[in-house]
Amino acid sequence: MVIASEQLPHMSADELREAVQSLFKTLTFKQATIDKLTHENAYLKRLKFAAQSERFSAEQRSLLDETLDEDLQAVSDEIEQLASDDKPVRVKEQPKRQPLPAHLPRVDIPHEPDTTTCACGCQMKRIGEDVAEKLDYQPGVFSVERHVRGKWACAKCQTLIQAPVDVHIIDKGIPTTGLLAQVLVAKFADHLPLYRQEAFFGRAGLAIARSTLGAWVGSCGVQLQPLVDALKADILQHSVVHADETPVQMLKPGSGKTHRSYLWAYAAGAFEDTRAVVYDFCESRAGENAKTFLGDWRGSLVCDDFSGYKQLMAQGVTEVGCLAHARRKFFDLHASNKSQIAHSALEQIARVYDIEREVKELLPDERRRIRQEKSKPLLDALHQWMILNRQKITDGSATAKALDYSLRRWSALTRFLSDGQLPVDNNHIENQIRPIAIGRNNWLFAGSLRAGKRGAAVMSLIQSARLNGHDPFAYLKDVLTRLPTQRASQIHELLPHRWQPQIQFT
Repeated sequence: MVIASEQLPHMSADELREAVQSLFKTLTFKQATIDKLTHENAYLKRLKFAAQSERFSAEQRSLLDETLDEDLQAVSDEIEQLASDDKPVRVKEQPKRQPLPAHLPRVDIPHEPDTTTCACGCQMKRIGEDVAEKLDYQPGVFSVERHVRGKWACAKCQTLIQAPVDVHIIDKGIPTTGLLAQVLVAKFADHLPLYRQEAFFGRAGLAIARSTLGAWVGSCGVQLQPLVDALKADILQHSVVHADETPVQMLKPGSGKTHRSYLWAYAAGAFEDTRAVVYDFCESRAGENAKTFLGDWRGSLVCDDFSGYKQLMAQGVTEVGCLAHARRKFFDLHASNKSQIAHSALEQIARVYDIEREVKELLPDERRRIRQEKSKPLLDALHQWMILNRQKITDGSATAKALDYSLRRWSALTRFLSDGQLPVDNNHIENQIRPIAIGRNNWLFAGSLRAGKRGAAVMSLIQSARLNGHDPFAYLKDVLTRLPTQRASQIHELLPHRWQPQIQFT
């Protein structure tokens, strides 16, 4: 709440008292947040500069160092954003940088005023220029952008003008959005930790310190978070959502050990128009994490039989089972001992999937009609067959467990029959989890909770871009270019399923 000085004489005592209380609450909240982030910043610095006392392998140490650099930069950016609302920004002394290598190709990008005619009517003369060099990267090729800002002066009235330079995602930094996009895609899509990228850039003839790369990733994570929040909001507007989770190790720096954390994945229904996925990094597998993410959302949740989802069902969320999970129980049983019961179950479930392939591209009403006509009789017969066979099987056996899994969840497993918008299984979200499982072999672990959440956010945008057929590098480069000047009310235009690249004329 902002009060202009000219408003004060026209406000009553009660209005002034209310305004002061509102401003005090706002100030208290911001200061508490700044104090929290400042404390976290100090803690991260202690970890970074006292890390030699921890017992890590060389590879583990490098991964921890880069996540600390990312976290430190992200916290600093958040503190600066909060403080800038109320206090004048203190200009930092820029460190002296080594000039960019002379052998790299240069591309001049001129910035000149729209008109060089002075307000007094005189024609200005060019008296010089300022040149700022930024390091650009196209896959496999380094180059330098030279932003040349001509200086124009009027000899008569001593007026000096220069064209402004576009706002950059990292103000006064050397990387272009192309280089930033490459670092993010390499780390979160190609699963290359920053210490490997540092070596890669070194072989290309340009040494970029790992701490610098980490600071870039941290800043980008903060800037991209509003986009991920908007992506989450879009997913939760749909009535059908997929959910799944996979373990990821997270480092506890104080002890030098890791513990099991989880990356949760949520996506709009497989038959929905919105092709998007959001990852949520959490310290545990507790059902409270899914409850927090979904909030007030009430719809059909496609998930497995994990108990963490059960409290959602008690609050009005409709459970939709995964037939692929039920099939997997019989597949494992058949693979281990060639069970005839498992073989028969697999054959009957296969007929249902044959029908699903037929109706995949149909409209929901038509899909529902065919399911009722063809799939329902098959599943009713399968249900009776399971009940009869279960009566003959000894409790506790592998066959009994496979049958019990399906019988216990039969209502959820067959809910897709009565709603053409529901998928038959949860394979859609499992396919979005697969890149995470591949990446774990390279990540080893997340260096902190903040690093895990930042990685989840960037991977949400990258994987959503892939789902929509976009090149993640081209998408992130364009988004990072446009984001600093994009209005908050139009942030949805940059979401992967709505994104249209800007046409550039050369």
